[in-house]
Amino acid sequence: MFESAELGHKVDKKTYAKTVPTLRADLLDTQYDLMQSGRFPVIILVNGVDGAGKGETVNLLNEWMDPRFIETHAFSDPTDEERERPPMWRFWRALPPKGKIGILFGNWYADPINRHAMGKTQLAELDWHLAEINRFEKMLVDEGALIFKFWFHLSRDAQKKRLKALEKDPKTRWRITADDWRAAKHYAAHVEVSQHTLRLTSQGYAPWTVVDGSDERYRAVTVGTILRDSIRKRLAWESDATRRITAAPILHPIDSGNLLNRLDLSRKLARKAYVEELETWQGRLNLLSRHPRFSKLSLIVVFEGSDAAGKGGAIRRITASLDARHYQIVPVAAPSEEERAQPYLWRFWRRLPRLGGITMFDRSWYGRVLVERVEGYCSEADWMRAYAEINDFEEQITVAGVVVVKFWLAISREEQLRRFKEREATRFKRFKITDDDWRNRDKWPLYEEAVCHMVDRTSTEIAPWTLVEANDKYYARIKILKTLCERLEAALRGKD
Repeated sequence: MFESAELGHKVDKKTYAKTVPTLRADLLDTQYDLMQSGRFPVIILVNGVDGAGKGETVNLLNEWMDPRFIETHAFSDPTDEERERPPMWRFWRALPPKGKIGILFGNWYADPINRHAMGKTQLAELDWHLAEINRFEKMLVDEGALIFKFWFHLSRDAQKKRLKALEKDPKTRWRITADDWRAAKHYAAHVEVSQHTLRLTSQGYAPWTVVDGSDERYRAVTVGTILRDSIRKRLAWESDATRRITAAPILHPIDSGNLLNRLDLSRKLARKAYVEELETWQGRLNLLSRHPRFSKLSLIVVFEGSDAAGKGGAIRRITASLDARHYQIVPVAAPSEEERAQPYLWRFWRRLPRLGGITMFDRSWYGRVLVERVEGYCSEADWMRAYAEINDFEEQITVAGVVVVKFWLAISREEQLRRFKEREATRFKRFKITDDDWRNRDKWPLYEEAVCHMVDRTSTEIAPWTLVEANDKYYARIKILKTLCERLEAALRGKD
C-alpha cells in the first residue's frame, strides 16, 4: 500500500502557483456550502510517518479555509481526566457537529499502532482494536459523517533526511525531540504494523488515502483536491431529495407469550419488611460505594420502563445511600439542537463517570430502539443497527472498568391507569403527567413489542437487563437495590 507513495511525486512551482489560487477559493466555497447545508460533519484523520508533513498540511488547510469553523485536535498522552474514563471518551468529545470540519491528529489509530510497533501488544489484540475501530467508523458513517483518512508516508531515508533538516533549522528545531529519533529507530516495525492496519481498516465507507510526504506542494494539492471534490460530491448527493429516507414505524403482530407477559406483577412486599430491607440494602450499597477497590471502577445505572413505573422513586432510594459528591443523575429527554448535530451516542459518551463515580440515567441510549422506533422519529435502518452499536458501546465501557446495570421497570396497563389518575388528582404530582403520557399509553402494544426486542438483542453477559416487577413499589425498590449490590460485589471480587 505504501509503494506508490515512495515514487517521489512532485509538483513544480509553476504548476503549484497556477493551481493553488483556484483550489483555495474552491475549498472556501465548499466549506461555506457545507456550513449552510448543516447536513453532515466532515472528519479528517491525519496519521503517518514522523516528518512527512502532517502538521504543515493541516496548517495550510486552516490557512486556505476559514479556521473558525475547523476544529483541530491533537491527541498525545491522555490526561488524568481522560485516564479515568474509557479510551474512546476523549475522541467522542472531539467529534465535529454537522456542518463543520474536524481534524484529528493522534486519533484512535495512534495508540494501537504505536503499542504494537513497540512490542507491547500481540497481533490478536491489535486486530481486536482494529475491528472495534471499523465498527466505530461504520457507525459514524451511518450517522451521516464523511470521513477522510490520510496516511502521510516517507521512506526511511527520506524521513532521516527530513528530521535532520528540521533539526538544523533554528526555526523548526523545537519540533524535533528525542522521542522522534527513538521512533525513527523503529521505522521498519512501525511501517509493518501500519501496513497491516491500513489493510484491515480501509473500508469502502472510510478508505485510506496514502500521501507521498516528500514534496510539500504535492501533498498540499493532493489533500486539498480530495477534500474539495469529495465534499462537493456529498453535498450534491444530499441535495437530491429523492434519496432522503422517510422514517415510519414498523408494525408487527404481538406475541402474547412475550417475556413481559410472563412476569409475575402480583409480587408484593409488606411495608414493615420493606422498611427493614431498605435500611439493610442501602447500608450495604453505601459500604460498597466507599470500598477501596471501587476507586478502580465506575458505575452506570440505566433506568427504563413504562411511564409511571417508579423510576424516579427508585433513583431516590439509591441516592439516599450515596455521597452526593460522587454521583450524578442524568434525565434524558428529546435531544437538543447541539445533540442532534452529533452522532446519536455522543450525548451519552460525554456523561460517563470518572473512576469511583456513579451515573444514573433516567431514560437512556435505548430511546432509539424504543420511543424513536415506535414514534417513527428514525428510520427502520437506524433503529435496527442501533442494537449492535449499543452493544459495542457497552462492551467498550465495561472493558474500561464501568459496571453497567440496566433495569426495565414493568407495570400492568391497569396499574399505569391508576397511577395516571392519582397523579392528576394530587397537586404535587401533577407535573409528572403530560399529554404525551396519555398518547404513549395508546401505543402500549407497540412499546411492548419494542421492549421485548430490546431485551432480547441487548441483554448480554457483560450488561444484562434486570426486569423488575414494579406494580408494588416496595418490592421493586428492594429488588433494584439488591441487584445493584450483587453486581457491585461481583465486580469488586474481580478486582482482587
